[in-house]
Amino acid sequence: MPPARAFPALALAAALVIAAAPQREPAPEIDSIRRDELRADLFFLAGDGLRGRLTDTPENALAADWIRARFERLGLAPAGPGGSFYQPYHLATATLGSANTLEVVRGDTILRRGALQDFYPHRFSGSGEVRGEVVFAGFGITARDRGYDDYAGGAVKGRIVLALDHEPGEHDPASPFDGVVTAQASSPLWKALAAQDAGATAILFVDDVHNHGEADRNFEREARGYWPGREPRIRSFMLGAWVDRLRIPAAQISPALAAVLVGGTGRSLEELARSAETTRGFAPVPLPGATVRLTTTVERHIVPDRNVLAAVKGGDTALASEWIVVCAHFDHNGADGDTVYPGADDDGSGTVALLEIAEAYARAAAAGRRPRRSVLFAAWNSEERGLLGAWAFTERPTVPLDRIAAVLNMDMIGRHEEVPAGGGARFRGLELQTAESNRNAVNVIGTTRSADLKAAIERANRDIRLELKYRYDNNVSNLMRRSDHWPFLQRGVPAVWFHTGLHPDYHTAYDRPEKIDYEKVERIARLVYQASWDLANADARPALRGETSAAR
Repeated sequence: MPPARAFPALALAAALVIAAAPQREPAPEIDSIRRDELRADLFFLAGDGLRGRLTDTPENALAADWIRARFERLGLAPAGPGGSFYQPYHLATATLGSANTLEVVRGDTILRRGALQDFYPHRFSGSGEVRGEVVFAGFGITARDRGYDDYAGGAVKGRIVLALDHEPGEHDPASPFDGVVTAQASSPLWKALAAQDAGATAILFVDDVHNHGEADRNFEREARGYWPGREPRIRSFMLGAWVDRLRIPAAQISPALAAVLVGGTGRSLEELARSAETTRGFAPVPLPGATVRLTTTVERHIVPDRNVLAAVKGGDTALASEWIVVCAHFDHNGADGDTVYPGADDDGSGTVALLEIAEAYARAAAAGRRPRRSVLFAAWNSEERGLLGAWAFTERPTVPLDRIAAVLNMDMIGRHEEVPAGGGARFRGLELQTAESNRNAVNVIGTTRSADLKAAIERANRDIRLELKYRYDNNVSNLMRRSDHWPFLQRGVPAVWFHTGLHPDYHTAYDRPEKIDYEKVERIARLVYQASWDLANADARPALRGETSAAR
């Protein structure tokens, strides 16, 4: 592009247009969002006394109580069920029962296996005994919103399904799902629910060997890692609302055992797996000559959990039933003896910003300035365990999902993205970069789903002048699905994540409050407040990709 000085007339015209443009009014009380208050709050929330706020610990409960008290002191309305600031829900953990066996009969050959030997039940598996023929169903995915269904060809009712791990086109940025981001429909639990809905009596999973058939993989070692002999410090949690729906057995089997099952087709497991790489779905293939008898016993244990919700009600009678959600998660990874994982950036930074934004709204409302739409302030729990608090909300929302105009999520907004050489798998898919190069930068993730939402954020940033980066919506790092905006995108709600990026202290004991850039958190919090205020007062709601604003 030629430099501006080569076109003085055009530059002058552009300057006149800018000067003539109406000045956007800052959101009321935006200056009340202050770095000193952010710092004071974070030194408490990420202090050693709260011991990393791990799910199902007293310290996690204390953090929730503290957030509730802050919301209440601000005069915000409780937004949980029954007039409470809490939204309760159930998580589940699992232990392996004593009766877990798999028997494969093919001709005169009978193979019997116990748990962790060529097979193991999934933690979300139903308990029971089934016997029957087996059908290969490709990747076992149903995603009708993408025009994809591996069960459209039928033939699975009353049978046991064999399905591949992962998804078709997983290395293709133009795949029918989410590019190189792992699609939600490809998660094993969602596949098991899809098989159950199609009438299958059980589901067996196997590696998609054409993509992940590494010769050095050890199935028994993986099985023992999945079901360790002693309870780990951080347990594996599942969303109770999901596992409660699954009744059929679900188990993982080794490629060697799967090769026996598919032997009657005259094709290898790898050949069948490659044939499942389609853009619309796979017609299930019966596996002749083989029957399976599967017994699973998985004991589920209920764990109570809760989000913290507050609201400012909108002042426009025509729009007050619509909502803007501003959110962050307050849990982290706990402590191991005297070693505390404080989670100052992840996500203490987002949580204290949420409190400051909530205070700005409360001060504005007290001064008689309410937004036209209502605003929900959500402090999610158990994000580190799989976005479970946000998923729980989308399962039983306290406000209708189709009345949510936008979700603005803050997770890790207090540092500068830094990807060192030799950083390892935790930085997979990210380019080498220094913290200094990202001093003024914030990643905004999810904007490819809504151009309207992206435009609103850019308008809000005009005076704040952060460097907005849009680089991770289709990246193998999987950042697109690694925070609490993701469940809302899966439910058709425009949602974005403000994220200053990973750094070497991420998920370590060194993610401490003294390392946070509070001036940057202040600016990002002001950006999110301004964007949420503008969205709450706009005439139209943001549209999702592929639809118009009027469609929502």
